[in-house]
Amino acid sequence: MAPEQDPPPRYTRYRTRPRLLPGGGERGARDKPKGGREAGGRRGRRRRREPLTPGRSRAQRVADWWRRLTFKRAVLALLALVVCWVAFSLVLFLISSHFERTSPPSNVAAVLDPAGFPLTSVNNILVLGSDRRPKGSKEPGANTSGPSRSDSILLLRIGGGHDARLSIPRDTVIDIPGHGEQKINAAYAFGGAALSISTIKSYLDVPINHLVEVNFEDFPQLIDAMGGVDYTGGCIVSRVDGGFANGGFTLRLPRGTHHIDGKQALALARTRENLCHPNETDLQREEHQQALFTDMKNRLLSPSSFLRLPLIAWNAPPAIISDMSGPTLLGLFGALAVSGTPPTRVLKPSGAVTLPDGELGLRVSESQRRAAVTRFMGG
Repeated sequence: MAPEQDPPPRYTRYRTRPRLLPGGGERGARDKPKGGREAGGRRGRRRRREPLTPGRSRAQRVADWWRRLTFKRAVLALLALVVCWVAFSLVLFLISSHFERTSPPSNVAAVLDPAGFPLTSVNNILVLGSDRRPKGSKEPGANTSGPSRSDSILLLRIGGGHDARLSIPRDTVIDIPGHGEQKINAAYAFGGAALSISTIKSYLDVPINHLVEVNFEDFPQLIDAMGGVDYTGGCIVSRVDGGFANGGFTLRLPRGTHHIDGKQALALARTRENLCHPNETDLQREEHQQALFTDMKNRLLSPSSFLRLPLIAWNAPPAIISDMSGPTLLGLFGALAVSGTPPTRVLKPSGAVTLPDGELGLRVSESQRRAAVTRFMGG
């Protein structure tokens, strides 16, 4: 009797799925038998991939890939950091303008002319600074309370591709409604910023869209937040608020370029009598103020100010009194940043005039006034 034979073995065939990567990349778990063997009992072998570039190993190619990727990542990270830094500064500016900015009296809005966004539309901005001295000043005749006169008067034409400045000497004699012929700076003492706006609009026959008053108490903090400014000009020696001897400030700047701090910048803006050049008039004083304004703008746009941007953004709104909201102020500063540097223009007088109280003032001829307004409006 023939011995019984075992039945022939039965084999199960497996069909592997297409591989994602050649040479043994990702494979499904069902396509891989236990024990690490492939169908047929043969251990899988990874195929060696030849370098795409002759003479370069896989490690070298991987190192090159990571080097390129790292450079791209560094550039993207730097751009992201810049964007976040600017965005953080803008948020601080908006918060500060909402809580720290001082608004002018309510009657100012009634005398201002409407205008579009300063960054894209032309705007005329009236910048004023009063002559009120801080409490405790020992300067003879200093005004520490009550109505004060506008110590500086500057018109800016900005936005929509325009960029012009016009300073009006504070001793210019004009007709102030309800008060007759007076020095133009007396309008602020009689009726505050609202009367100053109405008077200047009538005198120059130009619209005024916004008001900016310099808050001298917080102005030095803004300059210090910027890291100071570089001022270039002639010799200046002045005693503001009576000088150091009377509790004020004494400014001494030899001719040339100097890096000045907040207190020095404030003293420069408020200098009435330059002891270094006693014969200087109000015209030179206005030129000094415009030069300081230009220096502040250049400093703000310098690379060194980028690291100080959040500090500048926080200290800028408290240094001004304005009808503009935070976003509108951002539009104004943006327009100033992208504009050029216009020439220094001062409303030049044609002669002197004696007022009824005996004070000397400056008279501007009709032709001089029209010429200055034409240049300003076309700038």
